[in-house]
Amino acid sequence: MSEVRIIYRKYGGSLHWHQYARVLGEDEHGVWTGCPAGTAGRRGSEPPVVWPDPFVMLFPRNAWWTATFNARPNRCAIYCDVTTVPVCGDGRITMADLDLDVLRMRDGRLILDDEDEFAVHQVRYAYPEEIVRQAERSAAWLMEAVGGRTGPFGGAHDRWMSLVT
Repeated sequence: MSEVRIIYRKYGGSLHWHQYARVLGEDEHGVWTGCPAGTAGRRGSEPPVVWPDPFVMLFPRNAWWTATFNARPNRCAIYCDVTTVPVCGDGRITMADLDLDVLRMRDGRLILDDEDEFAVHQVRYAYPEEIVRQAERSAAWLMEAVGGRTGPFGGAHDRWMSLVT
């Protein structure tokens, strides 16, 4: 399996979260990558963070989000970032993080997070109106799909997680 560098930037271009992952494959939902327990990532130039649990990430084609599916015992089962459409190529997957996040916790709670950060960054980074509308549409779609366990959120990740754990 090949390795890919995953790079999230803020809309203004500054480096946000970045890490390496193994490319696991592709299906109708997009490109799947995997990270075993102990994978390190960094936010910008901050010191590395080591994640104790394995996870897989989904990078859909032509959609304004990415998704991370965490293995147990992580309390967060699914963490979705609203982003620009992920771009795959040259050993990298890149996108701009648009702040809004949708989480499904193991106890079933569904959370729309960072609405305050989204409001602040609309001004700081001068998000165009179409970016704001698309981010809001994506967050609303994710709340419905993740909450309803439809599409890739209905267990599609299990097959890929088995390649990492």
